[in-house]
Amino acid sequence: TLGFGMTTPATVAGKVFLIVYGLFGCAGTILFFNLFLERIISLLAFIMKACHERQLRRSGLLPPNFRRGSAMAGVGSLIGWKPSVYHVMLILGIFAITLSCCASAMYTFVEGWNYIDSLYYCFVTFSTIGFGDLVSSQNAVYQNQGLYRFGNFIFILMGVCCIYSLFNVISIMIKQLLNWVLKKFECRCCPKCHKSSARLGRRNAITPGARLRRHKISMDADGQYDSDTEGRRLSGEMISMRELMASNKVSLAILQKQLSETANGYPRNVCINTRQNGFSAGVGALAIMNNRLAETSDRR
Repeated sequence: TLGFGMTTPATVAGKVFLIVYGLFGCAGTILFFNLFLERIISLLAFIMKACHERQLRRSGLLPPNFRRGSAMAGVGSLIGWKPSVYHVMLILGIFAITLSCCASAMYTFVEGWNYIDSLYYCFVTFSTIGFGDLVSSQNAVYQNQGLYRFGNFIFILMGVCCIYSLFNVISIMIKQLLNWVLKKFECRCCPKCHKSSARLGRRNAITPGARLRRHKISMDADGQYDSDTEGRRLSGEMISMRELMASNKVSLAILQKQLSETANGYPRNVCINTRQNGFSAGVGALAIMNNRLAETSDRR
């Protein structure tokens, strides 16, 4: 997915082959990036949890002879613990900067670019932008050409995987920031929304006549109310079964789900605390990262 553009297919058969091969090639590349993200998150979670346990031992919250496989129920500081998204982002950022600096030093020495251009090339390449204004390994002859091209391949592969993982962590932080901004500005300019949200807070409660008031529909002939206005019932009136079922439709669905889970066995509780430390469920790489953080916090 870099697309430098220095080598392109010229014939019709080559272009058709590129389209067919690209479907599987790009899908396999994304799968490889997701697997790398899963492994790197597992490794970071394992290392950070080991550091967290060591810190707890130093502070006296853990016994000196504590082992990871021993009884975890008595240790409240490690139950449900997961590494923070900020710590993961910091580690990935340091690793990406270190990798880019090392690769830039190699490109400056071999290609003859200045160091700033080499850093620019590393970011454009590792982020798969691929402008093509600077492309490595294009000269006819290099000193130690085989070793340089192998190092170039390793740097690009590791750099793309690391930046891909870092971008996924940054996307989680952007999501957190947007949710925080939306929460701060939620319905501050409209006091009517506060009233409506307060009503919706008891959505599953039995409120006779509320369904008719909300949708503003006319009452049936056999269901006439004796109350004064807007279909409200008096305190002594009975509630019909149909209205009871309509107003508690959501509660009955939740009850049915709980009964089904009880009969078939509860689902995995890996993601019970997935919203702790800023991690929430996502799609694709975000879901992989979230599940791996939850699994490593429970297993290790």
